[in-house]
Amino acid sequence: MSSDGGCTDRRTAADGVADACAPRLARRVVSLGVEAAFEVLGRARALEAQGRDIVHLEAGEPDIATPPHIIEAGVRAMRNGETRYTPSPGTAELRSAVAESLPARGVHAAPENVVITPGSKLLLFHALHALLEPGDDVLVPDPGYPAYASVTAFIGARPIGYPVDAACADGLDVEALATLITPRTRALVLNSPHNPTGTTVGHAALERIAELARRHDLMLISDEIYGRLTFGAEAAESVAALPGMAARTVIVDGFSKAYAMTGWRLGYGVMPVPVARAVAKLVNNSAACTPGFVQAAGVAALRGPQDSVSALVCALRTKRDRIVAGLNALSGVTCPLPGGAFYAFPDVTDALARMDLTAGALAERLLVDHGVACLPGSAFGVGAERRLRFSYATSLASIDTALDRLRPAVGVPQDGPPR
Repeated sequence: MSSDGGCTDRRTAADGVADACAPRLARRVVSLGVEAAFEVLGRARALEAQGRDIVHLEAGEPDIATPPHIIEAGVRAMRNGETRYTPSPGTAELRSAVAESLPARGVHAAPENVVITPGSKLLLFHALHALLEPGDDVLVPDPGYPAYASVTAFIGARPIGYPVDAACADGLDVEALATLITPRTRALVLNSPHNPTGTTVGHAALERIAELARRHDLMLISDEIYGRLTFGAEAAESVAALPGMAARTVIVDGFSKAYAMTGWRLGYGVMPVPVARAVAKLVNNSAACTPGFVQAAGVAALRGPQDSVSALVCALRTKRDRIVAGLNALSGVTCPLPGGAFYAFPDVTDALARMDLTAGALAERLLVDHGVACLPGSAFGVGAERRLRFSYATSLASIDTALDRLRPAVGVPQDGPPR
């Protein structure tokens, strides 16, 4: 008998035979998807550990430091003893600060409508669990942030992709979306500005979506994490601001993007009170609460100076223009100009055909052979299999280096120079 209780056959699924000693995992966990950005980031870090120079355009993370007044607020709170449990829905001060910030996007809510979580992804996870039953249909953007579909499927509901297209005036075709609604449709996930395309949903499209929600009794999950990062307006419009939609909308937001607080893990949701109570119950049974000193930093972010957000948007606009122009100068690559967030999402169909590659194979080649980390469009759904996503929330020098490496990687057709 072996020391592990009699298990002597150590063959694994990788050998084509299941390990008889391995614990049986729940089917829903085995099939749960993961966010490709973290996987590519891990591979890129491993290459760097081998001495490779990698340009990181894979992760959706601002390259600036968290503003000093926010850091100081968090440190001060720790020194003042705010290191104990907090209420599961969040501290009264941060919930009030969130409610106070909402009129800027046309939304009016009370602290009772707000739930604080360790990151906006957990809020999304819990909101979907609070609203869905197995067998429900949920309309999700395709391409779109992968957690929308993976969490929906994890619950036992069915994600139905609707197309998001930067070529559309409003970022998506609402008429095409409307044809996907059936009696089983329970909710619709909306993301504006959108990851990965950077498109923003216009007012006319929001009004039409709101009308569909009212007619078909749908709940909306409005992911507004990039709402402050727009290049044509002060902030993206929220569907919750439209008449009657606050009662049908869960806003998902957080501090990671606009305030460069990705590692702080601080998110929040704004929703009808019954949904807020259900989400708070789920928080109580999962994370229990969000650290008090992190919430104190969130209060400082919302109530303190907003100069850093304005400066970030200004810098991102310059970086957007640089990378989009550079991508459009490559042979066989076409990149629309995004209206928000910090992603370029070029169509590489012609380049792929010339090189006889998939977008996944090209992304792999860019990482391994050329030191540029990016994501294939297939990481965001079936509607983007001939695209790549580049995060330009990095330095101009890194963008220029990446473009220099992309030119030989994409190649030049034999019959002429790059366009």
